[in-house]
This record gives sequence, structure tokens and C-alpha cells, in this order.
Amino acid sequence: KILLGLPFVFDFYPHQAPVPSKRCSVKSANDKLVVSVRSLLEQREEVWSEELLGDLPHSWHWHGDLALLGEGSFNQHIWKKMEPEIWEAVALALGVKRLARVGRVSTDGYRTPVVTMLLGDDSWVSHVDNGIRYEFDVTKCMFSPGNITEKLRIASFDCRGETVVDLYAGIGYFTLPYLVHAGAADVHACEWNPHAVRALQRNLELNGVSTRCQVHQGDNRELPLCDIADRVNLGLIPSSEEGWPVACRLLKKDSGGILHIHQNMTSRPQHSETPEACLNSPVGNILDSSGNRTNAEFSRRKSTAARNCGKPSQMQCSGALRRNWQEWAESTSCRIASLLLEVHGHPWRTCVQYVPY
Repeated sequence: KILLGLPFVFDFYPHQAPVPSKRCSVKSANDKLVVSVRSLLEQREEVWSEELLGDLPHSWHWHGDLALLGEGSFNQHIWKKMEPEIWEAVALALGVKRLARVGRVSTDGYRTPVVTMLLGDDSWVSHVDNGIRYEFDVTKCMFSPGNITEKLRIASFDCRGETVVDLYAGIGYFTLPYLVHAGAADVHACEWNPHAVRALQRNLELNGVSTRCQVHQGDNRELPLCDIADRVNLGLIPSSEEGWPVACRLLKKDSGGILHIHQNMTSRPQHSETPEACLNSPVGNILDSSGNRTNAEFSRRKSTAARNCGKPSQMQCSGALRRNWQEWAESTSCRIASLLLEVHGHPWRTCVQYVPY
């Protein structure tokens, strides 16, 4: 049966928890931290207690010579009395020169982290992932180590000759892998946090790819572009749904493209539709008569379908979780098909191409 319409694929990426640090490294540094802090307390003739032990940080991230301590540590009043010696002792135990402590993410609309510098004045840090250098102000911009799996996957793409739009670029988490490793011809990077834009522009220069990237500062819903993208990256969590209409407008009308949709999978998208509803809707011809996805036209795409639970060393997932993710992806596919019809005035074929379990 011949189906008319433009080819379109979207890529659903449910986020996992950040990859933990190596246990042996954390345990060793943790032991040193306890010994150092307890020694300083005894020198100051303060009483060591289980309560103070529980107030020490259990996790942190290293960014060069800066250690970013986790939320909820060093809250007891006694630590304030011991400044700055306490922070010098902690820094020595962790092998760094600067210390900062992270709080909750701000509600300012920019997802600005609430970070307090404890030791040192310069809050700019450097981080290297897969040969890409990221620099940013740790008090103004977020850096998520949990993105590394998807960044590595993007780095494996062959995007030569392609135009990519990154709707939520941040400091370049995904923009840079598309440019540095995947070889995208052009990337349009959208970001509305001015501090992140500054870091993004700096990182593009540091990695030698600034000539292939145009940065658009501001609300991506007001982006004056359409019909240009082979791929649109929607790397915003917990949900990128507000950007779906923009992404659909950006896809090339003649050849279609791929949407890389990130989501914390807790529920179906707003205005969600089941695959059965798609069959009876005005965009019903995105499905064949049996209700199965038509995948043949997408065999030339660089990404390949992956619907398995991973290797034994990876996180195992239950059958119920797999079904939930797949149902979410199918529902999202129907929603995207409806948006494409609204934006372009004619139906497109859609296909769930990649759902990592």
C-alpha cells in the first residue's frame, strides 16, 4: 500500500539518574574528609558527634580545582563559627583549591542553580567530556553529568551536510557534540539564559566550531526560522512539550527530519492521543491498515531503532516500565503528527525510531 506524506522521525530520550562516581574514589575522599573535619574540631576543642557526621556531604562533583558540594550539607551553626578554616580543611581533604555548595534550582525561569562559593572568588570552572571542553560560571549555569550517555550517542551520529537546531542549548551540552564529533554542517543554538549564552559562545570558540553555529538568545517560541532543520534537539527536562510546535515548524518540508525529544517520563503529553485514536483521526494515514508504524522510508537515517533493555551491565528495567515508555512514545508520536498537520496543512508519516530502555 502506498502512503502519501512526508517522512518524519522523532527520537525519545527518557532521562536516567546521573551516573554515580566511582565508589572507591568517593569512599577514600569521604574518609579523608571525616578525618580532616574531626581533627579541626578537636583542635578547636569542639565536641564531635554523630549529628555533625551526618551533616557532612555525601556527594560532590569535581570541576577542575573546584569541588561542588551537594545540597543539605554543613547546615549546623558550628560550621559558621569555624570559617574559613573549615573550608580550607575540606578543600585539602578533597584535593581542590576552591569550594562551592549547591542549593535548589532557582525559579527565575532560567533554571539558575543556587550555588554559594565557600572558598575562592572565581566561580568559572572547566569540565571535559569526550574531548569537548566546557567552561561556565558554576553559580550561574547548570552542568548535568547525567547527560553523558546521550552526549556520547550524539557524538556517534553522522550529521555531515545536516542542519541541526538545538532548542535548549544551555552551555552547549548537545550543541557541541553535534558540531565537534557528529560533524553537523550548521547548528542553530537557542538559549534564553544570558549567563548560559555567554558560556556557550565561549565554549564554541574554545572548541573551534564557532563559525558553524549561530546562537539565538531569547525565547525559542519567537525564533524567526522555519523549514531549515534535518534534526531538532529538544533536550529540556522535565518536559520539552512547549517546544514541540516550534520543532515541527523548523523541520524541512520537502524531506522531513528527526526530533530528539527528552522527557522525564511520568505521564503522557498534554492533549495526548492513543495509537488507536490516530487511526481514526485526520492524520490516520501515518499508520498502515494494521496499525503498525511504516518504517521503510527511514532506513536511510543514521540513527537505528533500539528497543531492548540494554546489556547486562546496564540498568535493567521491568516489563511494566518498558511498556510505559513505549506507550508514552507512541502517544507522543500521535501528538507530533497532529502538530505537523496543524503547522503544514497536510499529513506526515511519523515513526518512533529510538527509545532507550
